[in-house]
Amino acid sequence: MLDLRQIRYFVAVAEAGNVGRAAEQLHISQSPLSRQIMQLEEQLGVTLFERSKQRVHLNAEGRAFLTEARAVLANAARLEEFGRNLASGAAGSLAIGYVEGAVHAGLIAVMLREFRRERPDFHLQLRSRRTAAQFEDLRHRVLDLGFVYAPAPKGDPDLDCMLVRREPLVLAIPEGDPLLDAADIRPGRLDGRVWITVVRQPNDTNRAQFLAACVEAGFVPDIAYETADPLTSLGLVSAGLGLATVQESLRSAAPAGVVFRDLPWFKRSVEIHLAWRRNDRRAVIGDLRKAVGSRQ
Repeated sequence: MLDLRQIRYFVAVAEAGNVGRAAEQLHISQSPLSRQIMQLEEQLGVTLFERSKQRVHLNAEGRAFLTEARAVLANAARLEEFGRNLASGAAGSLAIGYVEGAVHAGLIAVMLREFRRERPDFHLQLRSRRTAAQFEDLRHRVLDLGFVYAPAPKGDPDLDCMLVRREPLVLAIPEGDPLLDAADIRPGRLDGRVWITVVRQPNDTNRAQFLAACVEAGFVPDIAYETADPLTSLGLVSAGLGLATVQESLRSAAPAGVVFRDLPWFKRSVEIHLAWRRNDRRAVIGDLRKAVGSRQ
């Protein structure tokens, strides 16, 4: 493999056209410099200079080699700068997991906007994962951060979390539904109505938790439809197929034909937590935690 120092010496001699002058610029003696150039030629198996007593001149092979040598040195300088940026946290890559609720709440967009402004050279990978899968990926260093619906178990030796958003659930009603005539929708008016729910993993909001919250509030829903995400649920509400509860930030994303009402007595909300490895001391992780935390 070529010695980067020898390439630098070759470029200096080629540009100076004189070994002595190049040696002065490099702050070394002339004899070692000449020896390094000859060793480079021996390793390559090609003569790069035409030599005379006063000067050295690049031959055709030397001129071709000079172009590539300059490119190698430029790339080496960029690599060195990139390494320093890695050490300072100004460059690198991160893999970030998220649940759809974090997108609906605007957390991902805010994080990306601020992150790009501060670290434009960073490469980010965004991966949609359920909460439990994110915890496993964090433990195995597949992910660096995760937006999840529930915190890691209390006392977890590997993971830490913080709550970054809590949103109340609002009631989505089809346009023209008689419920909209009431100024205040009480639990009794929801008893027996057809409902649409979102099916997620056990640690996320799911059918069992929804049913328990309804019973606690004083009504029993007739769950006729289960969907994979809240936007699909809103589409079914728009079609007049039933009622649904969704996180408040989805008001602006609803299709036509959906009207929202607050349910202050319904003790249920969507929580978004940020999760990370306890032993990850990188500055970029700390900065991201602060950026997200400041938006609570």
